[in-house]
Amino acid sequence: MTPAPLATRLSNPSGPLFFPVTAYGPDGAVDLEMYRAHVRRGVEAGAAAVFACCGTGEFHALTPEEFQDCVRVAVEETAGRVPVVAGAGYGTALAVRFARLAEEAGADGLLAMPPYLVVAGQEGLLGHYRELAAATSLDVIVYQRDNAVFTPETVVELARTEGIVGLKDGVGDLDLMQRIVSAQRGEAPGDFLYFNGLPTAELTQLAYRGIGITLYSSAVFCFVPEIALAFHKALGSGDDDTVNRLIDGFYRPLVELRAKGKGYAVSLVKAGVRLRGLEVGEVRPPLHEPSEDHVKQLAELVERGYAVLREGV
Repeated sequence: MTPAPLATRLSNPSGPLFFPVTAYGPDGAVDLEMYRAHVRRGVEAGAAAVFACCGTGEFHALTPEEFQDCVRVAVEETAGRVPVVAGAGYGTALAVRFARLAEEAGADGLLAMPPYLVVAGQEGLLGHYRELAAATSLDVIVYQRDNAVFTPETVVELARTEGIVGLKDGVGDLDLMQRIVSAQRGEAPGDFLYFNGLPTAELTQLAYRGIGITLYSSAVFCFVPEIALAFHKALGSGDDDTVNRLIDGFYRPLVELRAKGKGYAVSLVKAGVRLRGLEVGEVRPPLHEPSEDHVKQLAELVERGYAVLREGV
């Protein structure tokens, strides 16, 4: 059976979108078996898609060979049950290379990370993503953040580009996003996906939902899938009371803890995975581990999140 297109499979997800961390062994090398276990646990917990080797998965720290190995393992472990989307980034030539490695490994799509270092104009950015989209048969979701922020006019052109199926926003400018959605809806109508891609996206998802963006990434699902699933279910059913209780009791304090360290959007999540019993190792430099006190606060916060869930039963 031929699987449905990626956009169709992602448009109404049955659960959170899972961004697994990349596991390393004691020697610092990628631990593929631990990574496999992490992916398996997420799929069995109810993930609707696996975004392999993206931001939470330390795409920036992986060699092309390590990247392809991880994507292949994710594809093997999901076995077609949910789509696998792989990261691709750096300059155009390297982004194309990563895209082709992902295609060879069996990925269903790509999350196109911002180009490396340079701050390019809109014309150059458009050319970069069009070249990436043309390089493989994989559908592409473009990640807007840092040095890749688009005007509504550029997003209209992205939406008109064959192979580009969506935009993930990591900027958080709702005025810009409303103008982008409106422009694309009016000038390039059709099925184009939008994702809230801010770190700990659940905190801002009520606001994104208000402008029609219902898809979001969930790093929290990596280490407390029960909380992420409860939030996803409540949001989808309009149970804003549960949504707000989880925001107040878990997500807002988590974001405040995350803000205490550079790179904690990744390293704190990885610490959370270790707290739940999977030895996925530490982050690679230039990221650094959270302090012992911050890990203790994270453990206490996880318990508080579970208490919020019990209160709602």
